[in-house]
Amino acid sequence: MASIMNLQPSSYWKKKGSASIWLRLCQLTFFVVVVIILLPVPAVEAKKRPEKNNSDRCNPDKLHAPRVCDDGTILWAWEPKNSSDLTKTEVTGRAIVYLIAMLYLFLGVSIIADRFMASIEVITSKEKEIVYKNRNGEKVVTTVRIWNETVSNLTLMALGSSAPEIMLSVIEICFKGFYAGELGPSTIVGSASFNLFIIIAICMYVIPDDETRKVKHPRVFAVTAIWSVLAYFWLYFILSTSSPGIVTITEGVITLLFFPFLVLMAWVADRRLLVYKFMYKRYRTKRGNIVVETEGRPDDEDDDKDKEEGFTSLPMEAIENGSIGVSAVGEDLMSKELTDNPDANRKIMVGIMRDLRKRFPEADMAEIAKMASVEALSKQQKSRAFYRIQATRLMTGAGNILNKTRPDVTVDETNNDELSDDDDEQAKISFDPSEYKVMENCGYCEAQVVRKGGDLNRTIYVDYRTIDGTANAGSDYVQTESTLIFRPGETHRFVQVEIMDDDVFEEDEFFRVELFNVRSHAPDGMYDENGEMELEPAKLFPPTVATVVILDDDHAGVFSFPEPTLTITEGVGVLKVEVQRNSGARGQISVPFKTVNGSAKGGGIDYIDSVGELVFDNDETSKFVNVTIIDDEEYEKNKNFFVQLLPPHFIVDDGRDSGTDGSDSGINGKEEEEPTETSKILTEEEEEAKRISELGKPRLGENQTLEIMIEESYEFKNTVDKLIKKANLAVIVGTSSWREQFVEALSVNGGGDDNDDDESSEPSFFDYVMHFLTVFWKLLFAFVPPTEYCGGWACFVVSILGIGLLTAVIGDVASHFGCTINLNDEVTAVTLVAMGTSVPDTFASKVAAISDQYADASIGNVTGSNAVNVFLGIGLAWTIAAVYWAIMGETPAEKEFHVNPGNLAFSVTVFSVFAFFAILMLVLRRRMPSIGAELGGPLKSKKISSFIFVCLWLLYIVLSSMQSYCILPGF
Repeated sequence: MASIMNLQPSSYWKKKGSASIWLRLCQLTFFVVVVIILLPVPAVEAKKRPEKNNSDRCNPDKLHAPRVCDDGTILWAWEPKNSSDLTKTEVTGRAIVYLIAMLYLFLGVSIIADRFMASIEVITSKEKEIVYKNRNGEKVVTTVRIWNETVSNLTLMALGSSAPEIMLSVIEICFKGFYAGELGPSTIVGSASFNLFIIIAICMYVIPDDETRKVKHPRVFAVTAIWSVLAYFWLYFILSTSSPGIVTITEGVITLLFFPFLVLMAWVADRRLLVYKFMYKRYRTKRGNIVVETEGRPDDEDDDKDKEEGFTSLPMEAIENGSIGVSAVGEDLMSKELTDNPDANRKIMVGIMRDLRKRFPEADMAEIAKMASVEALSKQQKSRAFYRIQATRLMTGAGNILNKTRPDVTVDETNNDELSDDDDEQAKISFDPSEYKVMENCGYCEAQVVRKGGDLNRTIYVDYRTIDGTANAGSDYVQTESTLIFRPGETHRFVQVEIMDDDVFEEDEFFRVELFNVRSHAPDGMYDENGEMELEPAKLFPPTVATVVILDDDHAGVFSFPEPTLTITEGVGVLKVEVQRNSGARGQISVPFKTVNGSAKGGGIDYIDSVGELVFDNDETSKFVNVTIIDDEEYEKNKNFFVQLLPPHFIVDDGRDSGTDGSDSGINGKEEEEPTETSKILTEEEEEAKRISELGKPRLGENQTLEIMIEESYEFKNTVDKLIKKANLAVIVGTSSWREQFVEALSVNGGGDDNDDDESSEPSFFDYVMHFLTVFWKLLFAFVPPTEYCGGWACFVVSILGIGLLTAVIGDVASHFGCTINLNDEVTAVTLVAMGTSVPDTFASKVAAISDQYADASIGNVTGSNAVNVFLGIGLAWTIAAVYWAIMGETPAEKEFHVNPGNLAFSVTVFSVFAFFAILMLVLRRRMPSIGAELGGPLKSKKISSFIFVCLWLLYIVLSSMQSYCILPGF
């Protein structure tokens, strides 16, 4: 569905749209603050503050001295706490236990984050009805999303992606006496480095060779990329320059306020406000005279490229002064791929349904609607939340989330199969097919009788007989009454009826063949007794009566359409119109035809004119006129045109027109004689013979003109409108009841695509293993309120509290693990903890890079999340601590919140420099003609770029670890 900020709204919406967005943003900020305040903060007495300068950390005696593990926020330290009291075997055993526990907790965080992201998808998918004007100036009511895509990505989406890191930083501050910790901030920086270097490297490499993925919104990406670097430069500034070793309330609040400022700047870039309106613009026209506005230069060099893409460049002045007329100026229709307006959404849905109707012509509207819903959801542009949820569920054995809609498409078929299996023990005897057309001179007609189901070892008997219709036994066919025998293993037999030929012209006639009195023999040849069986071994199954039409072959025939009118949809493509030949089929006849305009116009406007002749060979009774219908994707269409048949005529043996429209000479090849005076006096027998002779000429029947109505039915339009409203991924991502959540928690599903066959969607061994490992977390978090409650906010609140609890436990386990093997918290944070919290994002970005046609969902949110991590994770935590010490401190020194710059400032500096070069490389890749995009490209360039990004991450880890162990000097 369209984003509300990307629609041409009514004047009321222009006034209220921005206020609504920022009101919700303020509500979100207030909610985050309330959640933090409500966290159970332990009572901490003001005590003597630690020394500002912790330079003795690099003292050789202390650097390699045995460590004493402290109790964590929730978990107590494992006794004995002093690592010097442990043997190497005990240290190894404890390390393995802690490592396994940490990995298991990471799985738990991924699953609760899955519930959290589902609530975010539901919240940001909220819609409302608005009124807008279409190209014709008509007012149309449609539904649009309340949340702007950019705003939701940088607020709730980023919060959901970075929730573990943010909560770890805040909880570490609140539960450790409001002293600065090392695990939380280092995890944020380490996670940012993993996201920027490793995730982008993977996304570059997994794109198929010579394919690319380009950022769809480069202005928004530029804003978030710049701020993702500035955020860490700011962090270094407040740690080492502004007030070294001290974080003031002002610095904390400014850091926190950078978050709404970032959202504002990204929204401005997305809406093309402020500076953008002073930029030079180029306007290009595409199909339908829609004007597309793009950025450019007066001497733009892309004109040739525009022509290749089907654009026509227009001078801005000509549009502004009205010298070039256009039917619509759509500021928000920025490219062909955009579907952020209701008309485009409707055209896409109409196209999907028409394509399905061509592929499945026998399906009814309900089945088409179900298949269209699945296809629309699978092709819809996905959000970051969707890919995160999809990755988590594939990783934990929950299966492809899009497959939730597949049973709806096949439910009717399943039910039909069940119904057909109820009486599978009985053999069903019927005609197949039930209608036959034969020529009068065919000799015999054979009607097929089939046997389905039951025990094929039995012998089945069924009687049959002929019944008169307009055809009479003895003059038109030979009356027949006999018995068909299905011997063991036989599944079809034929009823044979002799057809009688004569030289008298007659209208087409019919008779019927009826089946009756079915019975069975056992395999041993003995008759079964009815009293010994619960079910009869065989029964008659409709159709039990076959109709045989005898077509006269003594004269040329009558040519007409089956019906006077035919209603079609404009998406039918090539329309085949049947022309029937009745009351005779002798001779080779040519029937001219032509199309005639009505309200629908030919010449390629609504249809392509069709003029020609249909040639019916001897004994041929049906031909088709092909008319191509133009699909101009008009939603409401009601037009008509006509197909007209012209007088038919015979064709002589050499293929030339005989020049007569029928007489006996047309059949026998003799010239008619001029009537004499004596021949004008005819007897009654001669008058009847002449009348019959006239009837034998080729002529047109009653329906010689066919009216073709081109329209979309009300049912079709209503279905399209409903599907547009329901084409919301929140429908399948969210849950409506606790029962549904527990059923999903206990279910194992395969990870096949929604287009795969059933075998590829079966759970694999890996799916079963991961389900077994995660079933505890799935059942535990099934108690989280369903997303349907309170518009998703109940699930949002409970999920973020669950994430906070688990991250607190992860922080304790990581700290105990590092203490056990004498690994500094900074190193643990930038490696194990950062990677563990980023694994779901890695899988999500990989899936998005392959599946999505743009790079926004895979890497566009990386830069935004990295900036949000600093502004919320560190800004909020340090603001709380600075306020706390300003209130609780007794002396001026105690009223200051001290943060040891040490390793954190060094790590931030290294990351900021590397991040600058990484973003510069992305820009260069987009500008290079050989690549032209941030992701993908030729194999060689992909490998080189990915290798450089991986090396940047490894170098960052090595340098940060070396400084943590005082091998390199810090700040």
